[in-house]
Amino acid sequence: MLIRARAPLRLGLGGGGTDLSPFCDEYGGFVLNATIDLYAYAILETSPDGGVHLTAADLSSKSHALDGEPTGESDPVLLHRAVYRRIIDDFNDGTPLPCKLTTFCDAPPGSGLGSSSAMVVAMVKVFAEALNLPLGDYDIAHLAFEIERQDCGLKGGRQDQYAATFGGFNFMEFSANDRVVVNPLRIKDWVLSELEASIVLFRSQVSRDSANIISEQTDNMRQSARKSLDAMHELKADALGMKECLLKGDFQGFGGYMRKSWEAKKRTASRVTNDHLNSIYEAAIGAGAWAGKISGAGGGGYFTFLVDPRRRVEVVRALAMQDGQVTSCHFTERGTESWRADLVSGALTIREPELA
Repeated sequence: MLIRARAPLRLGLGGGGTDLSPFCDEYGGFVLNATIDLYAYAILETSPDGGVHLTAADLSSKSHALDGEPTGESDPVLLHRAVYRRIIDDFNDGTPLPCKLTTFCDAPPGSGLGSSSAMVVAMVKVFAEALNLPLGDYDIAHLAFEIERQDCGLKGGRQDQYAATFGGFNFMEFSANDRVVVNPLRIKDWVLSELEASIVLFRSQVSRDSANIISEQTDNMRQSARKSLDAMHELKADALGMKECLLKGDFQGFGGYMRKSWEAKKRTASRVTNDHLNSIYEAAIGAGAWAGKISGAGGGGYFTFLVDPRRRVEVVRALAMQDGQVTSCHFTERGTESWRADLVSGALTIREPELA
């Protein structure tokens, strides 16, 4: 048995944070996001010795047996353990599944691109392929959300699991009782091409700690802190405005909402940005970028800048002088996918899934 799965990472374009409880439970949240050609991968193989082996290849080269003691968030295979346990408990009557599960990701932890959630989605998908589970997209995304947020107790919102599962450009609605509606957007080809030409990603050397930021945002909402709550409502409204601009190809309007949302985002928590990150932002804006924002909760990771393609080279040169790395991205329409692979005579061959 050799099964692979992958799930795309995402750019949070608008409304990030409004998918957090208690805000979305009380007021409803809107999020606009798009998946890009960076992926989290999961590989499931037959166990070499009849045991269960879990490996996060890009975090640790050591294989961890399932019976090892988890060490909380510092455990490199915390998510692997949680996925495995939910799969055998929910779909295999608690009967162990001897296997070797290996993961890796195109982006590092703390990137702000939803890499952890995409990893959980990929692991759920690879087990669904192995066991021929009748799980639809909403089922996979919700299960991944429960594993990460409830079983593991990791802080965060809901958009990442749904983006990685569905793929493409989506306008998502979040409300009480974990109700989620994913609205795929039909965006004209020329708009997608122009947006790709207009986006510059910059990976800062600051690895964000989203948990503290999200905790502060959540506390502010529970305490009804007026400044933070007003900012959340602004982010929600801006996401709707950005969606409308994107559908019409109004890039000036889109950039205006992005600038406005970045200012609102900074009011939701004190650690969304800092002097170092502000200097990166100012360098890009000074070189001609229309707007910019940190993807995810903030505090570090990737910046997304919107630029006039005629000024792209100037912005890239200015960012090259900063501490970090400039990169481009391409949008992808496909969400998580899995396939069965066999190594035959040293060559990789792909075959269709076998029927149960």
